[in-house]
Amino acid sequence: MAEERLAQLPPRLQNVVKALGSVPKALKTEMLLEFARKMPPLPEGMKGKLEQVHECTTPFFVHAEIKDRRVHLYFDAPQEAPTVRAFAGMLAEGLEGESPEAVLSVPEDFYTLARLEEIITPLRLRGLQAVLMRIKRQVREAQG
Repeated sequence: MAEERLAQLPPRLQNVVKALGSVPKALKTEMLLEFARKMPPLPEGMKGKLEQVHECTTPFFVHAEIKDRRVHLYFDAPQEAPTVRAFAGMLAEGLEGESPEAVLSVPEDFYTLARLEEIITPLRLRGLQAVLMRIKRQVREAQG
């Protein structure tokens, strides 16, 4: 069952999920901090295009757009918010440059395959789910 669900994810997101799901809790925290450091910087002029994800307890903003049939993701979150920055880093690594169809096919609870509930509270996980739902809605809107 898990393999079947994993196969629904784009290859790079599969790699992220497999890596996180295969390590002990202590290493999982370190990996999330690494993803937080990998959150891409926000390009100039992008701030006004971002949508706030109100379900996140920390101010978190996202924007997804399609250029040349590829999804591009933009995030903004405070430096002192490693959990949401880790979510952004994970999603950027796993979904940046994917086709709209690949992004739209990601199950909202994909994080369960990474066993993130071992170290992240349900409230924060709902925030991650809300971020993915915003990305998917923005991708659908961009498709017209």
